[in-house]
Amino acid sequence: MIGKRSNAAKTTEPVGPADSAGPKHVAIIMDGNGRWAQKKGKIRTFGHKAGVESVRAVVRFARQTGIESLTLFAFSSENWKRPEEEVSVLMELFNLVLNSEAKRLHKNGVRLKVIGDVNAFDDKLVEKIRKAEAMTADNKDLVLNIAANYGGRWDIVNAAKTLAEQVKAGEIEVADINEQAFTRETSTADLPELDLLIRTGGEHRISNFLLWQCAYAELYFTDVLWPDFNEDVFQLAVDDFNVRQRRFGLTGEQILTAGS
Repeated sequence: MIGKRSNAAKTTEPVGPADSAGPKHVAIIMDGNGRWAQKKGKIRTFGHKAGVESVRAVVRFARQTGIESLTLFAFSSENWKRPEEEVSVLMELFNLVLNSEAKRLHKNGVRLKVIGDVNAFDDKLVEKIRKAEAMTADNKDLVLNIAANYGGRWDIVNAAKTLAEQVKAGEIEVADINEQAFTRETSTADLPELDLLIRTGGEHRISNFLLWQCAYAELYFTDVLWPDFNEDVFQLAVDDFNVRQRRFGLTGEQILTAGS
């Protein structure tokens, strides 16, 4: 089965201008690299290297279809618990991708951002990240967010700490803290609301990814392992999104009336 989804209401055609225009912000949990490699009799790290081409494919697709922001879960704060050799290869791969892809992204009008606690990385890697971000900072075609050493709970706690410091400094009052103020302190503050979250690899969980941002996102799960994820599979996910009725607390009848 290519794709599964949560039990959200579905209509026979896109509902509302936002849906018909497709998702503006898509996030992907890139899962299944290790299992893909093992199925081919290779070591797990072979799958991580193969997955780089899928990253290129989804970036191309996002640019071509008008997606404004694409957020990829590359390395979670929990991934440090993996075997040391695998973590080492992931860090090496991150370095190599920054070296080889930053100029390509810049040439194609893609702005690169890395979200997460990068302080855990070595100084050379952090310097490469900052240089790539600076080089692509003015690009407008697509914002590519790489979540590295990222966790949704970390993001929420970090935002809460920032707001607490602002209260302590007398910059804001406790009464000023609301959902909008909290969102402004998260890692994705300058991005569109998350519309669609895709997870590859057959697992049906979000694994501490964009917890705050997922509040009203549509979820799409596919059995396709990440190295096999391409433009065609991405299109299936977008097509599925485009026929969902996104109610945001309203009834289906209210949405249909508003769209008529």
